[in-house]
Amino acid sequence: MTQSLENTSILLVISGGIAAYKSLELIRLLKKAKAHVRCILTKGGEQFVTPLSVAALSEETVYTDLWSLKDETEMGHIRLSREADLIVIAPASANIIAQMANGFAADLASTTLLAADKPILIAPAMNHRMWLNPATQDNITKLSARGTHIVGPTKGDMACGEFGPGRMSEPEEIFQAIQAFFTKDRPLSGKRALVTSGPTFEPLDPVRFIGNRSSGKQGHAIARELAEAGAHVTLICGPVNLNDPLGVHTIHVETASEMLNAAETALENDPAYDIAVCAAAVADWAPVDPRPQKIKKTFDALAPSIALKENPDILRHISNHKRRPALVIGFAAETENLEANAHAKLIKKGCDWIIANEVTEGVFGADDNHVIVLAGSTPEDWGTLPKTAIAHRLVKKIQAKFQDLSL
Repeated sequence: MTQSLENTSILLVISGGIAAYKSLELIRLLKKAKAHVRCILTKGGEQFVTPLSVAALSEETVYTDLWSLKDETEMGHIRLSREADLIVIAPASANIIAQMANGFAADLASTTLLAADKPILIAPAMNHRMWLNPATQDNITKLSARGTHIVGPTKGDMACGEFGPGRMSEPEEIFQAIQAFFTKDRPLSGKRALVTSGPTFEPLDPVRFIGNRSSGKQGHAIARELAEAGAHVTLICGPVNLNDPLGVHTIHVETASEMLNAAETALENDPAYDIAVCAAAVADWAPVDPRPQKIKKTFDALAPSIALKENPDILRHISNHKRRPALVIGFAAETENLEANAHAKLIKKGCDWIIANEVTEGVFGADDNHVIVLAGSTPEDWGTLPKTAIAHRLVKKIQAKFQDLSL
């Protein structure tokens, strides 16, 4: 059942990109939920959808020109943002993301965004190489640190015929994120959470790597539950075959060093994080000297000798960081002596809670897991549960912790 958005005001910015056609369906969904929708259509956006189409669906004037005498007599770029409860940019092109991140005011859309004092939600859409370009990722990191809500992008087929991350989330997913924004009294609203998920891959050469078998299902489920509870979530994710969780800012990495650097960058940004959940299965070691070319077999039957170095301990680093989150939770993946090994890890790492999960044969990639939670004097054996249920129960426990802290 669609939750009513009656008495809410949405300013929708439609920027350039083939995904702009999806914005028409988003307008329809918002109007069906009784939201008041105004639209800014950029020059790029006009190449894909017409002002007439947008106006017909929104039942409002469509704004396109910064230099419109009528609009700017009324200070349109100020008024449009001031009268909105939420500003949504869908699609958000690489160009408008760069303008936002760097404070440009080149047209009506970017000027309105620079003058905005209201929350902003963006749905990025671009070619996968544009999305993965370090410049775009830096801009996304800046916006996330400023509190911008980010939905997607997802992996999929591109209009250019390529495949990869950069496809705009579907209108229904963006609509759900908007609904979630307006859901009142969410228990973790205002909190910021950092989650790590998946494995890390440490290259031996361009073909081979050392890594763990983690699927990322547990970490992704936790990130999703935290977001649904109202937290602003940053997910740092190793190589997995999963879609990014809805409403979660996801940073993709491969190695332990990259994961640590991403976590460090996140922690150094303002505002500070309240929660950290380290669910990633980080490889303990990495090759000292990854070979620039594929290691070839020899005919003397001798395997190559590979020197290893210890990888950074991300959980311990976060637990002892100068900007340590108030609650730091780690995972202990064990094949034996589950509780004893997890307790030793709790002390060694300096975190607040440890989720001990048994990773005997058949657990990696499965939908269920058996966990014991060390979060006080008495261990809690949660038995075998779906990973989604573990995530839900863990987030409920996090909520209770912060309610106790606020008393």
